[in-house]
This record gives sequence, structure tokens and C-alpha cells, in this order.
Amino acid sequence: MEELLTLKDLLVKGDVQRALLIVEELTEMSRNDIIKTIRSYAVILLLHLIKQQAENRTTRSWEVSIRNSVREIQRENKRRKAGGYYLTAEELLEILAEAYLNAIDEATLKVEEGRYEPEELEKLINREEIINRALTLILPGESS
Repeated sequence: MEELLTLKDLLVKGDVQRALLIVEELTEMSRNDIIKTIRSYAVILLLHLIKQQAENRTTRSWEVSIRNSVREIQRENKRRKAGGYYLTAEELLEILAEAYLNAIDEATLKVEEGRYEPEELEKLINREEIINRALTLILPGESS
């Protein structure tokens, strides 16, 4: 945490402008970590939604993974002290769209024991419906 020591030193010296630059840098680093974590859980969430739709069934294990992923995304996105959320619904939608590609790749290994290539699997499912379902689950007040 060299940045924090530098920030402290700048504040002690009264160099507020440079201190603010470090605060902005730290804020961006924190936000990037949050996005990375949310994207990881989004892949898991989307994977199970893809499996549900492709196989037209669900399992308790998939349901638990979906709920856990949703909870973790919600927890990671929530600002604890300031209140509110780090990412807007639009930003979450963008992350889900990015995570979808990884989820499809993972799903090719899982759906019907790896029977499909990504292109084949995508023909069996509705991408937009899956992403919108994931967003609905994630948004506050929308999930259990």
C-alpha cells in the first residue's frame, strides 16, 4: 500500500492536488477489483442459467449456485458506508454481456456432458433472455 503512504505524506505536506490524484487512482483500482469480482460471479450465474435453458431442467445444485452468485454480486456491488451501489444497472448489463462469452465456453463442457460447440449451444438458447434474467436476479429487490 505504497499509495497510502504517499497519500499521507502529500497530505502532511499540504499538496492537496497531488493527493487527490492518488485518491482518484485508488478509487479506480478499487472499482476495477469490484468489476473483476462481479464478472467472475456473473460467469457462474450465466453458466447455470444457460444450462437450465439448454437442458430445459434445473437441479438443486444449479439453483444454489445461482442464488450464491446473485448474493455475492449484490454484496460486492453494495456501498457499505456511503450507501447505494458501485455499478448501475446499465454497467451490470455490460458486465453480464462480457461474462456471457466465458459462460458459453464453460457451458460447452457442462451441457449434456460437453456435447456442443459454442456455436451449436448458442443456437439452443436465447442470449438476451439469459442476460436479462441474470440482471433481474441481481437488481435490488428482484431476487430472493
